[in-house]
Amino acid sequence: MTLEQAKSLKYGDYIHNATDTNADGTPMRWRVTGKVKTWKRSPNRVYVPLKRGMYEYGHLDENNIGSAIMGYGI
Repeated sequence: MTLEQAKSLKYGDYIHNATDTNADGTPMRWRVTGKVKTWKRSPNRVYVPLKRGMYEYGHLDENNIGSAIMGYGI
């Protein structure tokens, strides 16, 4: 995923993790749970809050953006 794709995410969109898989071998699916945060002074920064399942939370930022793949409605 590129920085521009991450900035265009909206609440409810799904992304897939390219490095981690579920027990059946499919990529983990994460849902965007809030507004994408960007910085005016640092245009290369981005913060995307994520949730997976009932209790697992995470985030997507400029450091781990390469492991995410865009996905919708899967």
